[in-house]
Amino acid sequence: MKTYSAKPTDVSRVWHILDASLTPLGRLSTIAARLLLGKDKPTITSHIDVGDYVIIINADSLITTGNKLRGKTYYRHSGFPGGLYKRTLEESIKKDSVEVIRHSVRGMLPVNKLRKARLDRLKIYAGNEHHHNAQNPQKFEPKKGRAKDNEQ
Repeated sequence: MKTYSAKPTDVSRVWHILDASLTPLGRLSTIAARLLLGKDKPTITSHIDVGDYVIIINADSLITTGNKLRGKTYYRHSGFPGGLYKRTLEESIKKDSVEVIRHSVRGMLPVNKLRKARLDRLKIYAGNEHHHNAQNPQKFEPKKGRAKDNEQ
């Protein structure tokens, strides 16, 4: 039996919609990364980009759990002495909530030559409106959790 390897001509892409107001940031990012990678497809091949398109709406009403709004800090450095800049998640969301989600999803994708193409298929919108209706996107409903085997 031979191992199947997808070819670039065999790739078929589907459009999915995720709602940021229904799912916490981490869960939203893992779902988006999984769809962008094509992990749920039987034709997944590591060196071919077989993932789907992902549209994330309602980025302005992003949900976080715990004390992450004030406790999570993003750092960047200018490269000069004393050039450390800090910003909390709350400040980042006020400035640009779309970039917060993009940064989170980017961190969950593997670092290789396919990452830029995968991120280009990620479309994020601050509000409820998007202009991809012609592609017939499917609403993606995340699973609510596992049922425990011992419950009766």
